[in-house]
Amino acid sequence: MKAEDVRQKTDDELGEMLLDLRKEAFNLRFQKASGQLENTARIREVRRDIARVKTTLHTRKPAS
Repeated sequence: MKAEDVRQKTDDELGEMLLDLRKEAFNLRFQKASGQLENTARIREVRRDIARVKTTLHTRKPAS
């Protein structure tokens, strides 16, 4: 996922995406622990996607 794609989404969509990515990260960690994970690079991709979403949400938040 590219940062440009993330910036085009609304805050509600980003919130849902963040929740889905966190669930996926949990499932990937579970698979890794049980030895069933085939694509180890996916963990890194998901972590970076979570960071992109959180960064975008934080920059949109008004300064208080």
